[in-house]
Amino acid sequence: MLERFYMIKEAVGLCITTSFNGKAEINVCGINIVKNKLNFVKKITGLQSLAELSTHFPSKTIVALNLSGKGILQKQIEKTEEINPNNFSSILPNATFDDFYIQNFISGENSFVSIIRKTEVDKWINELQQLGFIVLSVSLGPFSVENIISQTNIYESEIVFNGHQIIRDESSTWVNYYYDEALSSKYPLKIESESISEKLLIAYAVAFQLVLSNKLTPIIANVPHVTKLFQDFINNRKLKTQGFLILIGFFVLLLGNFFTFSYLTGANNKLTEQVSKSAQNYTDVQKINEQTIKKEALLKSLGYEGAFDKSILVDQLASLLPDDLTLKEISIDPIDLNTSRSQKNISFYSKRIKIVGTSDKIIPVNEWIARIKTKNWVKNIELESFIINNELNTGQFTILI
Repeated sequence: MLERFYMIKEAVGLCITTSFNGKAEINVCGINIVKNKLNFVKKITGLQSLAELSTHFPSKTIVALNLSGKGILQKQIEKTEEINPNNFSSILPNATFDDFYIQNFISGENSFVSIIRKTEVDKWINELQQLGFIVLSVSLGPFSVENIISQTNIYESEIVFNGHQIIRDESSTWVNYYYDEALSSKYPLKIESESISEKLLIAYAVAFQLVLSNKLTPIIANVPHVTKLFQDFINNRKLKTQGFLILIGFFVLLLGNFFTFSYLTGANNKLTEQVSKSAQNYTDVQKINEQTIKKEALLKSLGYEGAFDKSILVDQLASLLPDDLTLKEISIDPIDLNTSRSQKNISFYSKRIKIVGTSDKIIPVNEWIARIKTKNWVKNIELESFIINNELNTGQFTILI
């Protein structure tokens, strides 16, 4: 429930492609999430140095770094769950395992292993940190586009963009990968309805998988100090969020105590005044008794059920709510229309909660009902209705507890 407070809501994807002549081209894509909607902030191609980033993005900007091209060894091997010192020599003979950062992208029965010297990666990270940017992920090659292919207008088994050629089979499993600087897409690319340069596809992909790292498996290289920085960043957000919620809780508790004390003090003063008057005049006592009887009848007609904290019940219901449901109304002891009409007086259902909301599907509604049934205070629960609104392409449900 609190994950939305922990997640990274804005990031910059930074793709650095080093050509065979040693020249680096920098392409940048900034995205953010506002009200559960992903937006493009900036799309920049053809930067020649990292220093130029400072003119486009402020200090403390979160960066997802990708390195492609020269200096990266790409090797396709049989599916291997983990690359370690024991099997590394079969991939890169006569090399020292600790000198390299490694990325292992598994697709079907194949592992696409990307290897780069640590000094090369650390050089770019240090430069970004000196400019004030925060690097929270590092990826190698084009493999992170696996997480965003479904968003593009690419439907063929062969994917070509900005020098990268990816061959997939009919089940969308990667079969082969090639790199040739001369390769380019045959048609303009789009992310959903947004046009995007083929040079920015990887930059967008790495930014996307960083902001949605809690919902998908990011394809990244094993860079321990960056991984630790990412975990520390998320843990810090969790700590701040939890601390804020605790403060809010104490504030609400104190506020509740204040109002309760004020109410009880006021009520006590009124009762003291009434008792004083009743001692002087029997008639006043009779009036107070009549008022008390009327008030008791009113409380009974309004459905008062004693010191039963219904706000706790509502809070428990909300804590079990699936993400796919939207609540429109919660009624505690709702009006009994039939009885009210027949008696010509407002009547309420006793010890009932009526909930109205919307959902695209009925499955999440049934899931919520199943969760609610686990509460020991629930005697019975039923789905009164689920009506599909064809114009809004959603359904409205009514639940009675």
